[in-house]
Amino acid sequence: MSAVSGRASHPLLFAALFWLVGCTQPSAQQGDEAAAQAASPEPDAGVVLIEGACVFDGERDLGIVSMLLRDGRIEAIGPDVESVPEDARRVDYSGRYLVPGLVSNHAHVANTEGTEHGDRFYTRGNVIRDLRRFQALGVTTVTALGLNGDVFHALRDEVNADPSLGASLLGAGGGIGVADGAPPATNMGLEHDPALRPATPDEAREAVRRQAEAGIDIVKLWVDDLGGEAPIMRPDIYRAAIEEAHALGLLVAAHIHDLGPAKDLVDAGIDVIAHGVRDRPVDAALVAAMRGRGTWYMPTVQIDEANYLYAEQPGLIEQEPALRAALPQAVRAQFEEAGWRAQQLAGDGIAKAKAAVQTNLANLRTLHEAGVRIGFGTDSGALPHRVIGFAEHRELELMTQAGFTPRQALTTATRDAATLLGLDDRGTLAPGKRADFVVLGADPLSDIRNTRRIEAVWQAGRQVSGAIGDVAVD
Repeated sequence: MSAVSGRASHPLLFAALFWLVGCTQPSAQQGDEAAAQAASPEPDAGVVLIEGACVFDGERDLGIVSMLLRDGRIEAIGPDVESVPEDARRVDYSGRYLVPGLVSNHAHVANTEGTEHGDRFYTRGNVIRDLRRFQALGVTTVTALGLNGDVFHALRDEVNADPSLGASLLGAGGGIGVADGAPPATNMGLEHDPALRPATPDEAREAVRRQAEAGIDIVKLWVDDLGGEAPIMRPDIYRAAIEEAHALGLLVAAHIHDLGPAKDLVDAGIDVIAHGVRDRPVDAALVAAMRGRGTWYMPTVQIDEANYLYAEQPGLIEQEPALRAALPQAVRAQFEEAGWRAQQLAGDGIAKAKAAVQTNLANLRTLHEAGVRIGFGTDSGALPHRVIGFAEHRELELMTQAGFTPRQALTTATRDAATLLGLDDRGTLAPGKRADFVVLGADPLSDIRNTRRIEAVWQAGRQVSGAIGDVAVD
């Protein structure tokens, strides 16, 4: 068995054949065949040969290659896959484009129901509902970064063993916040309040130990004074939490908004800055510290843009099939109400949100150009207008506005996002990796918006979702 992960051994000949055969749009017959395949998700992984597609493996454009899948993993990939079993199921994706499943480092599940939000909605059914929404929109691994209810731990193991239940799930349990501060219990509808809120360094260490014993994947801290309206976590508390987490082998991610806390958290050894700095430009000291320490940075630009995007551009619902597919009916109806749009755009909050987006984009450009490690997340699912699935595709587009090429944005959302989480079994399409990939109808490397043209989603070697227009989110 040979496993080829690059182009043919004669690159000029292969390039010529590539442009002759090409990553072209599918013929009508090919389109009908692909649509039929997409309509019938395969219940079992087995042995499958994926043929004819142009593949971006998370790092490189491989051109037209085949992938041999066995028992949920990629066994071989290349232009000439050998030793294909006679009984292998063959799937022809000629004219299509394959990319790894997106990996979200920052999202939330089961915190919304229609246009409402709060932890009263954290149920098994709603977690699975949201993971299926992510999955159908091409996000095959989701990190629920805090606000998780008691069922999270058992449910995580269940869904990770069964791709039919939705995207793979990791998370931070309830997370660690501040008494009378972030996360704001009233504004976030935290009736049961899963967040621990230590008042001393010793309590912070105990909070980390409790969550570690429950089996979290990452520690989440909230370090934000909510615009000067709430107490902020004291440095001695978050430093104790970071130290304890590292002693237990856990990464620590911090919710922040402003430059000051971000700088001190990096100095304290934080692993992940889980939102972009939005109050002022990042300075040279922070850039150097993050690059030197290897700190990850998640800009989550869409978090502020979502406050006005759908109110300002109601036509997006008709223009974007992926948005229509992602929206619950109640949220779509709200977005279409002129009264809601006017109310959403009233006051000075929108001007602040737009300023935050511009500062965030500028800071992302600075950090990216400096070589700081960038993660991928959007905070989708925390509130209804942070639209699960669509927010991730919009974030990719926003990243290109900050200077990323489509290739760089996709690499961030696949290979790099998996690396941040320490997941070496996904994020790229290569022998030995999980067969998590998305089938697209157009080339995302020529236009990042083509990641929304989803025709099928595969997870752990089986097709788990079809064309984007077939998604049902309610």
